[in-house]
Amino acid sequence: MKYIVFILFTVMTNAAAQLMLKQGMMSMGPISFEGVNPLLKLLQIVFSPWIFLGLCTFVISMASHLYVLSKVELSFAYPFLSLAYVAVAVFAYFVFREDLNGWRIAGIACICVGTVLIAQSGRDLGGRGHEDQTASITSDKIGANEIVR
Repeated sequence: MKYIVFILFTVMTNAAAQLMLKQGMMSMGPISFEGVNPLLKLLQIVFSPWIFLGLCTFVISMASHLYVLSKVELSFAYPFLSLAYVAVAVFAYFVFREDLNGWRIAGIACICVGTVLIAQSGRDLGGRGHEDQTASITSDKIGANEIVR
């Protein structure tokens, strides 16, 4: 649980990147490749300010996620990324005036409940981090291999 701040940072930067990409695509209007070199159009999209900022934010999010993965179990960290769905839905409602109906709210509630259950499973580690588990498994295997020889 001590890496929860880094996990939540990953979630929020992931959600922020999605919002920036949406803003960028809205500012570009409908995309058409008719009569245009597709590579030039792709470069125009990638280097538009909001899209570029969103992609850079994704890189920051991925770097944070890699750090988290080096510290905690994947099966613990990865489900937290579903909270990005929650953040995007809520912020899209306020920023882009997107619909947030009963079905979406029910889905968000399910995601939140599931994430809380996953978070509770992290307490079962007894304060041991990913490094301690890996080290104990490795030393157990080394000890077993020496006995066999």
